Amino acid sequence: MNYRHAYHAGNFADVVKHVVLVGILLHLRRKEAPFRVIDTHAGRGIYDLAGEAAARTGEANEGIKRLDDLMPGETLPEALSAYLRIVRTFGPDRYPGSPLIAAQLLREKDRLIAIESIPEEEAALRRTLAHVPNAKSQCADGYARLASLLPPPERRGLVLIDPPYEAENEFARVAEMLSMARKRFATGLYLVWYPIKSMANSDALRGEARAGGTQDLLHIVADVGSDPRDDKDRLSAAGLLIINPPYGIAEEMRAVAQILGGKLGRGRVANFSVDNS
Repeated sequence: MNYRHAYHAGNFADVVKHVVLVGILLHLRRKEAPFRVIDTHAGRGIYDLAGEAAARTGEANEGIKRLDDLMPGETLPEALSAYLRIVRTFGPDRYPGSPLIAAQLLREKDRLIAIESIPEEEAALRRTLAHVPNAKSQCADGYARLASLLPPPERRGLVLIDPPYEAENEFARVAEMLSMARKRFATGLYLVWYPIKSMANSDALRGEARAGGTQDLLHIVADVGSDPRDDKDRLSAAGLLIINPPYGIAEEMRAVAQILGGKLGRGRVANFSVDNS
């Protein structure tokens, strides 16, 4: 497996995932107690949208680039506004990955552990996070390493699970990882991203989360549709599971969906669903 997120950085799935990530972290910041973020499949931290990999797919043009006319401020939901501010800090041709976005929202007392299994990617991530004193990268298999990191000393925090889904058993591994993590850190927040290419996989993952004792679960789906003129088999839908979602996050994400729906669709308005099913 040799996945490189550089080909997909800033696409519609990144936009939705990262707005939700920002929303959750803003909620965590509202309490004085420190928190920890653990990113199990972190990538390299920042991506060159003007580089060869991004240019080959052009996916950012149907994602973050479609939001160029949105101005952060009081007219936008807080999570979307903060997300845009963070992303634009790095310039128009660089896109921050999940660990770098999370790092921008850490307070001095909060911590970030970013895990990446590909040595070259982790080396780039380490350089990217070098200026953040309370953030560390680790070169390891996120599936294997997570158990040793739970529960975090702060007893508050977010675990982001966002693997490449290249292996045939990836959905099953995510479900097993989630079950293990919940036993060790039941009160933690979990954000699980997954591509939707098979409804069976999507339904099975949600079912496993429920079967593992998860009662408080928010499910978000973004479906941007397929352009009939497009002969490429590109991802057109992705989902997010939030376990133990913060109070009010569902309403905020519905407001975000109203805006992003009109921006991210391929040939039509994108379909978003935000529910507790």
